[in-house]
Amino acid sequence: MRNVLRAMGRKGNTNAGFTLVELVVVIAIVGILAAVAIPRFIAAETDARKAKLNGAVAAVKSGSALFNAQCRLNVASGGSCGTVTMEGLAVTGVNAYPTADAAGIVAAAGVAADYTVTGGGAAGGDTVTISVASPTANSCAFTYTAPAATGDAPAVAITGSACN
Repeated sequence: MRNVLRAMGRKGNTNAGFTLVELVVVIAIVGILAAVAIPRFIAAETDARKAKLNGAVAAVKSGSALFNAQCRLNVASGGSCGTVTMEGLAVTGVNAYPTADAAGIVAAAGVAADYTVTGGGAAGGDTVTISVASPTANSCAFTYTAPAATGDAPAVAITGSACN
């Protein structure tokens, strides 16, 4: 019986674990994977901000065109273009297009919640800047300028597309 207990004691005291070589190999592999994955992750963030910027530009152009179409319908039926109802919202306009403010193009395009909106105004020729949040200020932004005169079209211009 004593021999059995001694044998059991020896088995229970065996060391189990990883060798130093195994640990170094695993750490090296993890380091290599991190060196490859981190730059790709950073590039993916920049690409996502650029896609968000392009989506907002398209939304502003579409909102502006839809406002203009509704404005023309209103005028043809004896109405005016000062305020046009779009998706249940009253959108303000100037020169047959949305104004360059929160009540105009921002409401028409539906970009208020996800973007930073600065500047703008309700007069023709006013400019509003719409930007995507990015580490470098104004590196991912565009402007909408309301038409200065009847018959003019609004201008949409990307002012920062690095999005870094």
